[in-house]
Amino acid sequence: ATSPHLQAELSNACAKNQRGSMPPIENVNEATFMNLGRWLMENTSDKELTVLMAQLGLACKATSRACAKAGIAGLFGLAGEVNSTGDDQKKLDVLSDEIFVSALINSGACAVLVSEERDEAIIVPKEKAGRFCVAFDPLDGSSNIDCNVSTGTIFAVYEKLPESHFNHPTEADIMRTGNDIVVAGYCMYGAATELVICFKTLGHVHRFALDPSLGEFIHTHSNIKFPEGGGKKIYSCNEGNAPNWDTAILSSVQHFKDNGYSARYVGSMVSDVHRTILYGGVYIYPADKKAPKGKLRVLYEGFPMALIVETAGGVGSTGMFNGKIQRMLDLIPSNIHDRCPVILGSPRDVDLVLGKYKA
Repeated sequence: ATSPHLQAELSNACAKNQRGSMPPIENVNEATFMNLGRWLMENTSDKELTVLMAQLGLACKATSRACAKAGIAGLFGLAGEVNSTGDDQKKLDVLSDEIFVSALINSGACAVLVSEERDEAIIVPKEKAGRFCVAFDPLDGSSNIDCNVSTGTIFAVYEKLPESHFNHPTEADIMRTGNDIVVAGYCMYGAATELVICFKTLGHVHRFALDPSLGEFIHTHSNIKFPEGGGKKIYSCNEGNAPNWDTAILSSVQHFKDNGYSARYVGSMVSDVHRTILYGGVYIYPADKKAPKGKLRVLYEGFPMALIVETAGGVGSTGMFNGKIQRMLDLIPSNIHDRCPVILGSPRDVDLVLGKYKA
């Protein structure tokens, strides 16, 4: 039996909770919660796109499970290969790539797929082909996986070109500017698994959290925006590359240090950009002497993140690239694994960096 003293404490806690002074421990009503499937059906009238996004959600859940069980399942370590961009492949890179390719081909909604882990685009067989093209990095930040640091998936969805409705789809269907993206998103596998998506037509960024007990992504936040005024003073970059940076980036980072900014760098783009959107500040991965085109890939890293950041009220720029300052979404990729410099963040901080180039 419960003691009178414990009963009194429980009653007081419940009373505080009802008054709103304590956060609810469990605030998901199984009868009314908004899961990803329901949210998609209520916010898009495109059935094929709804199926595609549901399959992307399924692939994210499967990848989240694989990351969580990696140590037990013997999935840490290298697979013994390098991917399309010359990075060493981890076992989880290979597995996550297979998960996403299988889910997307079997959705019946995709015509062309581009994965960081594959040298060439996948042209989906006609009997399973649909209207959309997807570029994705199945496991961003996988170099961190062996030490249990957050990783993620990044993706961009395009609708294939009108002429491809009558002809066989090709790489040309996805080799377009970021302005043509229909949906961009990322999924972060950390202390919790979060899915962040942006439908261009809706003009908002939405957050979903994976509830492991339900096996469902639950809608948690609508219309995500950068904090007013630029938010916290945080700069995020790999300062180990500083000897190869140009004067504008060096001057910008020095300005941040001189003006009380904190340095935060995880080394996983999903984690660093997610924090930048929620807290404010700036994320920088510039071109340098060793990598004159930058390191990050245009189609499945730069473009989707730039669209999400801009929709959330931030700025996505390349900085000085090919002789001029460019908006990232305006780039035209020259190949499916093309690279670009990346500067993403609040207008306060990105404008400061770009001002150094204009000075």
